[in-house]
Amino acid sequence: MNLLIFGYGYSSHAFVARYGDIFSTIHATTRSADKFAQMDDVTPVLFTDAAEALSQADIILVSAPPDAESDPVLRHYVDAFETAPAQRMIYLSTVGVYGDHQGAWVDEDTPCVPVAERSHARLSAEQAWTECAADMGAELDILRLSGIYGPQRNALANLREGTARRIIKPGQVFNRIHVADIADAIAACIARGQPGRIYNVTDDEPAPPQDVVEYAATLLGMAPPPERDFATTEMTPMARSFYGENKRVSNKRIKSELGFEFAHPTYREGLQALLAQGEGR
Repeated sequence: MNLLIFGYGYSSHAFVARYGDIFSTIHATTRSADKFAQMDDVTPVLFTDAAEALSQADIILVSAPPDAESDPVLRHYVDAFETAPAQRMIYLSTVGVYGDHQGAWVDEDTPCVPVAERSHARLSAEQAWTECAADMGAELDILRLSGIYGPQRNALANLREGTARRIIKPGQVFNRIHVADIADAIAACIARGQPGRIYNVTDDEPAPPQDVVEYAATLLGMAPPPERDFATTEMTPMARSFYGENKRVSNKRIKSELGFEFAHPTYREGLQALLAQGEGR
């Protein structure tokens, strides 16, 4: 199989690290040739020069986000996709498309009512990719990801760097997902994918953000940072916007349809695994 990745970021890199051996070739796009040296596990191509790789790809993985205008991949390669041979495409989206449900549970059948502009753009991109796949006769899996953590991006590392904050907003919960579970979910879709489905790729336990920081501090034998009230804490507009959405995201569909098992079903298993790998030390 030949794989083409649009947008070689944190999640797609983790997928290649775990499953790269199953492909004959892997091409991945970047906007700058300066990044080629950092992509020694794939064949790098400039985003604007990926037409040949697209014409040979059996599987397409899209982790590039939409911009303010539309999805840049579809916009640039609108004609090339008409003849592309890929039979399965996987689009990495976000649970942000569900919007705010005031702490209630949501699943893949819940109507999407996005709040943030970036989530509106994601939902539009999902629809555009759905139409593209239908025109190609390909199967499209949309993976809606919750807050991603993993090596170098976790509460353990934040505590050691002194950047962790324990922000309290009563009733607020977030779902999370370890990047290794994202990689495993992508592989499951390739191996056992149904005829084009949407799956929430998220952990079992939506939890208050301060609980994660406190548990990480316990693992490190450190005192947690002081509590901060959400209403008065200085935050970037982006960070504050995440607290404007409160929901509990179900992962039952990917478990029941693909028999998927999460290696890190809650933040506890995820942080324990990262600690064993040396994170936060």
